[in-house]
Amino acid sequence: MTLRLFNTLSGQLDDVLPADGAVLRMYACGPTVYDYGHIGNFRTFLQVDLLRRALQLFGVPVRHVMNITDVDDKIIRNAAAAGLSIAEYTPKFEQAFLDDLDSLAVQRPEVLTRATQHIPQMVHLVERLAAKEAAYRTDDGNWYFRLRAFPDYGKLSKKDLEGMTDGARVDVDEYERDSARDFALWKSTRSGETGWETAIGRGRPGWHLECSAMAMEYLGESFDLHAGGEDLMFPHHENEIAQSESATGKTFARHWFHVRFLLVNGRKMSKSEGNFFTLRDLLLRGYKASSIRLALLSVPYRHQLNFTFDGLIEATSAIDRLRTFAARLRAALLEPGSTAKGLDTATRARQEFLAALANDLNTAEARAPIFELVRQGNIALDAGLLRSDDRDAMLRTLDAFDSVFAVIADHDAAPTRAAVEWARTNGRLDEVAPELLAASTLTDAEIDARVEERNLARRQRNFRRADQIRDELANLGILLEDSRDGIRWKRK
Repeated sequence: MTLRLFNTLSGQLDDVLPADGAVLRMYACGPTVYDYGHIGNFRTFLQVDLLRRALQLFGVPVRHVMNITDVDDKIIRNAAAAGLSIAEYTPKFEQAFLDDLDSLAVQRPEVLTRATQHIPQMVHLVERLAAKEAAYRTDDGNWYFRLRAFPDYGKLSKKDLEGMTDGARVDVDEYERDSARDFALWKSTRSGETGWETAIGRGRPGWHLECSAMAMEYLGESFDLHAGGEDLMFPHHENEIAQSESATGKTFARHWFHVRFLLVNGRKMSKSEGNFFTLRDLLLRGYKASSIRLALLSVPYRHQLNFTFDGLIEATSAIDRLRTFAARLRAALLEPGSTAKGLDTATRARQEFLAALANDLNTAEARAPIFELVRQGNIALDAGLLRSDDRDAMLRTLDAFDSVFAVIADHDAAPTRAAVEWARTNGRLDEVAPELLAASTLTDAEIDARVEERNLARRQRNFRRADQIRDELANLGILLEDSRDGIRWKRK
């Protein structure tokens, strides 16, 4: 089965396959590490992770490169306000971003590359453009891309630029102040300001330059797929295409993958609206990382997602159903053999799941057959109609689902404990949900020991003690579930 994705460049669904027939080369725009990432950022990173995982499920090897923007105007301003160099300021937020990716079960790219470590490559790209008269230096030492050197400008965003005057800049960079339409490649800096001494003068790179230079450094001058949020389509990605293709004469990226914005409670996310949330904000309120992941993946990437707390609760309930069913399957004592209905249920769910993914990563349609599998599987278990081979086939289908969605395997405890520890270190314990603070002190092994103590009390018919342990655990945010397959526990 071949994955087909909407290609912003072609305006249609295209097959996603490696041009060299071996490894799909993919570049994804990463974070600017001036602050903690918010859920809008992570919707994009999660959808890129879903794409990566889906490709792997379809048997396509991936070489994934992501940049870390560790120098720009916001970073320089914030670092100066904190009395730090950018080299001292950015590592904290870079590590926080990587920790957040781990919390959300996002696979790390094969190459994680930082702008400040690739200044020579960026300078060389400016020199190549200058040699082709596509770049020029102004009297103040800035370097600009000459827009008229690239007649195809606008082919990605499909913007009509004919009516733009010289005063209508196509770049929104705060640093630029002249009236030309041309965008900045290199920004001159004075002594004492953040900058590098180079063959093209003292300065620092423009934002667009870094992605072109680093993508070509690790993926070649022409590669398979470029990903990012829809806010980057224009001017950032448009500018990447212009400067890269002007330098090389080759198609920069064959396929462009853009993820739409999200809203929060029907409004654009902003601090002034009071609906701005980082991952840590949500974890400290007691929501699980897996629930946040599923909620942010629940709507297909080309559709706007309205993020709500009701949606988080729904995601939590959905994950509980998946985990409970998987646990029931593994614990059930089944007769050997198979049934036609059991195998057909598992096979049909897997096929429909894969077909939905292959159709432009339709995550909403991909979930439906899996939950139908849960429904029919539970009915069969209750009726005693399932056999061991049926169970194995259903578990394989669940494993395929989880290889992409990554929410059934329970890894929620570590992100929660890490978030509470972060709050403790940063003086924000007052933001932690009380039951979460209590539960975070217990390890999984300690909870298992308390559950076994309760089991022993019940076997000894000491029901008062058993109820006491249950209530103590509940007060710590640990819920026990008695079922025909045994006792299970989960964190709130």
